Amino acid sequence: MGKRLKQQRRGKGSLAYRKPPNTFKADVRFKKVQAQGKIYGEVLEFIDDPGHTGPLMRVKYDDNSEEMLIAPEGIRIGDRIEEGADASVSLGNILPLSKVPEGMPVYNIESLPGDGGKFVRACGAYATIIGRVGDKVNVLLPSKKTIELNINCRAEIGAVAGGGVTSQPIMKAGKSHYIMHAINAKWPVNRGVKSNPVDHPFGGKQHHKGASSMVSRNAPPGAKVGHIAARRVGRRKRG
Repeated sequence: MGKRLKQQRRGKGSLAYRKPPNTFKADVRFKKVQAQGKIYGEVLEFIDDPGHTGPLMRVKYDDNSEEMLIAPEGIRIGDRIEEGADASVSLGNILPLSKVPEGMPVYNIESLPGDGGKFVRACGAYATIIGRVGDKVNVLLPSKKTIELNINCRAEIGAVAGGGVTSQPIMKAGKSHYIMHAINAKWPVNRGVKSNPVDHPFGGKQHHKGASSMVSRNAPPGAKVGHIAARRVGRRKRG
């Protein structure tokens, strides 16, 4: 019978594969402000959070409230930022996509108005406003994919700081282990054919599947790997 696959054990949500929340320093979300007007803030310090690839900045607003935001490239301690519908288009400011001119780089974009920011949060990443149609804004993501968002979704102006981090070679697996452990990523990712028979349906000494990898949609969880409910596999024949 074997045992459950590692991805199945992780998906259960048990403590063995869950990252303790106290290891992360901040939950980065936009401050909720009124639809009109703006609020001013000052950058107090930069923070290196294991849960984010880019550095964070602690911002103190004029009403004495504080907020953790993702720092843009080029901002400094003591700089002033603005947040709100009437904020100016300047580095680090937070404003709706309807106020951002086309071609302007943005990051930490909301998927729905008020969710606090979901897209483009990795170090060195930025998206570009490419057009508007009615109450929708077309945004070009770093993956070259274009998405359509509501004009009331907010974003930060600029690009995420720390873009050169991924350019440095890792050199050894131990360093990669600590990087992946900090963000609770599944690593290493081993091939099923390299596993033992008790660990994976494709496992064994042959180093190949040995049978078809097409699996029924109604297969039990221990066997649901490979081409799940595939319409077809293999090469297409020429007409």
